[in-house]
Amino acid sequence: MGRLGELEPVPRRSTVEIVSAELRAAILYGSLAPGTQLGEAELAARLGISRGPLREAMQRLVQEGLLHSEPHRGLFVVTLDHDDVEDVYRARLAVEREACRLVMARNRGEAVARLTEALEGLVTAARERDRVAMSDADQAFHQVLVSASGSPRLERMAQTLLVETRMCLNALQDTYPEPEELVEEHRRLVDAIADGAEDRLLLLIEEHMIDSVERLRPAP
Repeated sequence: MGRLGELEPVPRRSTVEIVSAELRAAILYGSLAPGTQLGEAELAARLGISRGPLREAMQRLVQEGLLHSEPHRGLFVVTLDHDDVEDVYRARLAVEREACRLVMARNRGEAVARLTEALEGLVTAARERDRVAMSDADQAFHQVLVSASGSPRLERMAQTLLVETRMCLNALQDTYPEPEELVEEHRRLVDAIADGAEDRLLLLIEEHMIDSVERLRPAP
């Protein structure tokens, strides 16, 4: 975004991009639950589009790992078990740890401003004890964290991993972390960036991912 009040070109999105985003959101929020088979005719009718853009959008989600193909049967939403949960958070740690390093080497002030705004959204959701809103705000915070790194490739990887994270939460977790605890975890990340404490930041992001996996571990 340029200076306030300055007109800029409006980004154009193709039909495929819009449909991909719709399907991704449906998987994210559980409208398309794990294991659901995607029927082309039904989806095309529901979305009001032809099958061509729908097929292309679904193939994008196959490439992202959110859908998988079964020979002679069709496309299905992936189902995640606990091994997948650990792998998702392992991959998230790799992406977000590198994002943190880049954030510390760039304009930390801008990152802190953006993350503080994202944290306020999490505080509001936690105050209302709204689990869905907390999940949305949690995801938005981490999207901002990776976006602040300035790496579009890390951002693309994080997008898929965050959708998979939400699938893990929907499938395997009955209770969300205590609101105050969740807010404090994220506040400490912002404080570490503001203080220029890279070692502390990297330790905190690792602890955050490890703790998340433990929360999602099935009861014995």
